[in-house]
Amino acid sequence: MVRHPHSAAHRHQGPRRQFGVLRLALAALACLAGAAAARAEPARPFLAYQASWYEPPAQDGAATTLARLPAALTHVALAFVKPDLAYTGGLELAGTGLQYPFSGAVLKDAIAALKARAPATRVLLAVGGATYGGWDRLDTGALARLVTDLGADGVDIDYEPTQPACLIRTGWVACASDATFISLVRRLRDALPRPYILSIAGWSVGAYGEGAFANAPPPSPWRGSMIALLRAPEAAMLDLVAIMSYDAGPHYQPLEAFRAYRSLWKGPLALGIPVLPPTQGEKRVTLAGTAALMAALKPDPLGGAMLYALNLTPPGPPGPDNPDASALTTAICIGLELEGCTP
Repeated sequence: MVRHPHSAAHRHQGPRRQFGVLRLALAALACLAGAAAARAEPARPFLAYQASWYEPPAQDGAATTLARLPAALTHVALAFVKPDLAYTGGLELAGTGLQYPFSGAVLKDAIAALKARAPATRVLLAVGGATYGGWDRLDTGALARLVTDLGADGVDIDYEPTQPACLIRTGWVACASDATFISLVRRLRDALPRPYILSIAGWSVGAYGEGAFANAPPPSPWRGSMIALLRAPEAAMLDLVAIMSYDAGPHYQPLEAFRAYRSLWKGPLALGIPVLPPTQGEKRVTLAGTAALMAALKPDPLGGAMLYALNLTPPGPPGPDNPDASALTTAICIGLELEGCTP
């Protein structure tokens, strides 16, 4: 699941400097990339969520961390906006759910500064998350106004039903949440027609339950929760799907989940990488493990990564086996042979 600011795992750890061993590890990854730099490839998604509640205060947009992000990021999702946000205009963020410690005017300037540095990067508003409900009161008009006023490029749907009520039978899956998923995509695309971007975060096991993936572990109430949407005509309204491939238990295999999603969705597909340590018994994501995942994704020209989340800091000393968001961003960029790996 996409973790929310109020979880215990998100307690502020404060800034940490990089140790020499971390820099050496990243340099080694760069060497492995070798002469592969600068060759033309189809665009890959590299989406990173930004935790608004950990953004440091700033007096102007250029001084924010948002404005100084690496150009390798194809999408930055500002987390999180309430589905039932209160927003009438004027860049007033108080009722939106975003928790930046500065005004909407500064946030707008930060987005503009990022785009001036990295014109290919698209900024999305991530709606929902693990805590923000109110989807039955979704205000698409207010959300579209906020996107437009901030100069953002679209919306990331992070609908996480607490009771998807999926019914799995031999050969098929049906969930009580199917109609809501499909309706949300249709309504948000109506409110934000292309060229606005519409992405969606899918549950780790959301593509399991049918066909070759009918029995893929682990068992979960969310197995198959994305199948109906990705088979519906409304799937064509999406531009990007990201897999929340973490916090799913020790038997979960991220690459198997990627293959399951790819069997349903042929567009840009991003495999999630968590900054914080796992909560369900998985092994910690390391720089070497991240490099291995990226190497496995490279044959898929529209395969990429999602990072959750910028501004988060894992507990303990940083290093190759406990990388922070900056180290993981660089490792993903090098592993996918992208350009603009540093700010």
